[in-house]
Amino acid sequence: MGKAVLVTGAGGFIGSHLVELLVCEGHRVRAFVRYNGRDDRGHLETIPEEIRSEVRIERGDLKDPAAVRRAVDGQEWVFHLGASIAIPYSYQNPYDVVQTNVLGTAHVLDAARESASIERVVLTSTSEVYGTARTVPIDEDHPLQGQSPYSASKIGADALGESYYRSFGLPVTILRPFNTFGPRQSARAIIPTIISQALSRPVVRLGRLDPRRDLTYVKDTASGFVAIAGCDAALGRAVNIGRGEDISIGELVERIGRRMGREIRVEADDQRVRPAASEVERLLAGTALARQLWGWQSSYSLDQGLDETIAWVERNLHRFRIDSYTT
Repeated sequence: MGKAVLVTGAGGFIGSHLVELLVCEGHRVRAFVRYNGRDDRGHLETIPEEIRSEVRIERGDLKDPAAVRRAVDGQEWVFHLGASIAIPYSYQNPYDVVQTNVLGTAHVLDAARESASIERVVLTSTSEVYGTARTVPIDEDHPLQGQSPYSASKIGADALGESYYRSFGLPVTILRPFNTFGPRQSARAIIPTIISQALSRPVVRLGRLDPRRDLTYVKDTASGFVAIAGCDAALGRAVNIGRGEDISIGELVERIGRRMGREIRVEADDQRVRPAASEVERLLAGTALARQLWGWQSSYSLDQGLDETIAWVERNLHRFRIDSYTT
């Protein structure tokens, strides 16, 4: 029998892929989505109907503890992906980001602590908590450094999860994916930004080209969530997943151009550049712990993931605002 599972942030990019995977593996999925007057369920609207029909929608807001308690009630596994994730937005509205990411996580943890059925709470971290790499590859013992209000809020949320494990015995584990990409991702992220502009205009407008990132395909990230939920040895720990290879943004532009069969010209756009001390120069995942705990390895190469993402963006180009900067 599958588990009764709650996914917060289920309408988002990674959340919708995780919902798909969980349903396909036989779990009973409840999707927590932020309410709006359009009854917009995000990317859950785009998953196949035979999967979507198996998902129970729970509407609410992470800032509302009563709504979170209702969503958590009766669930065995909780995957907490709901968050405010845009780094540029966190410069403009840090208080909103902290309220959603830190207080919202506290509400999820409290609701899980009050529930008699909870077997596992999986919190979603981010490689941004490490800041610029001091040593590579970055393992879980690497110092944490909040170089943006977003990354600081995620450090706080991770620490809350660890404290609930140590203080109350709540079965919490923390998955720390390095940069995830793939179909359904918005243009606030670098890969769909490059692809959507390259399909629409002769010149692609970007910020700095020298920062390096470890890019993981979204289906690998989704499988990492399911794997860590079933791994008792990961309780109370934060665990990295990533491909273990990094690439500069400039090299990524060239790589995407080759996959698209064209040369991509780049023009600098100052509004896309982070404040100098906030830029994370390099992220490269150390995944030895995940390999040790559950035999982690990524299944998709960078080129495989790029090909699937290019094809999706081509089919969904109407979703992108090409002429404006998406924060």
